[in-house]
Amino acid sequence: MVRVVEVLVPGGEASPGPPLGPAIGPLGLNVKEVVDRINAETKQFSGLSVPVKLIVHDDRTFDIEVGIPPATALIKQELGISKGASKREVVGDLTIEQVKKIAKMKMEEVLSYDLRGAVKEVLGTCLSMGVTVEGKDPREVQKEIDEGKIVIE
Repeated sequence: MVRVVEVLVPGGEASPGPPLGPAIGPLGLNVKEVVDRINAETKQFSGLSVPVKLIVHDDRTFDIEVGIPPATALIKQELGISKGASKREVVGDLTIEQVKKIAKMKMEEVLSYDLRGAVKEVLGTCLSMGVTVEGKDPREVQKEIDEGKIVIE
């Protein structure tokens, strides 16, 4: 029987403590070996929370699937901020190129079929975080995309 453990860990900095240790300890795995492999595979996302899926097989071997950090984490990293807005405030401003970069990273996980839709999804996240795009409200940028004023390849 295959067991799957899904956790959110800091990129390259997973530890045997919660949430990882308690989740894999009862499975009879060498916790240090699991933590070392996860850290090796997530080091490129240093400073971000990364979704990790640990697939444990009957013979106590395991596979690791590393996801892409949430769009909010990618936006915060791009802006160099620690959190989004708590009220109706602007915490940062992205360029449309930065939004495209984030959308390309998230393409496998978003509901959209193309980059244009993925960009609009990232813009929605920007709206909820208090982030403007080239000085404009993200809704205005979405409207400009719909009207063809901003072209997304």
